[in-house]
Amino acid sequence: MQDLRPLFFPRVISQATHTKKESTVRKIASVVILFTVLSLSSFVFVPTASAEDVKMVGAISKIELPADGKSVTAILKDSKTGEAVKIVVTDELTLDKFNDKRIVVGDEIRCKFETVDGINTSKMFKKTAGC
Repeated sequence: MQDLRPLFFPRVISQATHTKKESTVRKIASVVILFTVLSLSSFVFVPTASAEDVKMVGAISKIELPADGKSVTAILKDSKTGEAVKIVVTDELTLDKFNDKRIVVGDEIRCKFETVDGINTSKMFKKTAGC
C-alpha cells in the first residue's frame, strides 16, 4: 500500500524538503519586511514640517486695535535682544483682554508665535504675572 501521509499531512513534506538556503532566504525576507514596516511607521509619528514656534518674553511697546476687532497687532520689545517684534493676536480670549484693557502698553508678556509668510501669528500670549 502506498504511503498516504503526504496527502493528509502536507506540512510534513514541506518541512522535510526545507533546506538551509530556503531558511536563510526566509530570514532575510522577514528582516527586510520588519525594517520596512518600522521605517514606515516612524513617519506616522513624526509631526509634519511646519513653521517653528518661537518663544519670547518682552514688554509691549505699542498696541494696534483695528476697527473690525478680529485681530490685534502688538509690538513687543524682546527682553533678550532688545529688538521690536510685531505679533498678530487672533484668539478670542486674548482679544477680550485687550478690549477690557487688562493687557496694556508696558505689560511684560510671555508669548509663543509662528512665522508664516512673514507674519508672526501668536499661539500663546500671556502676562508673565498671570492673567
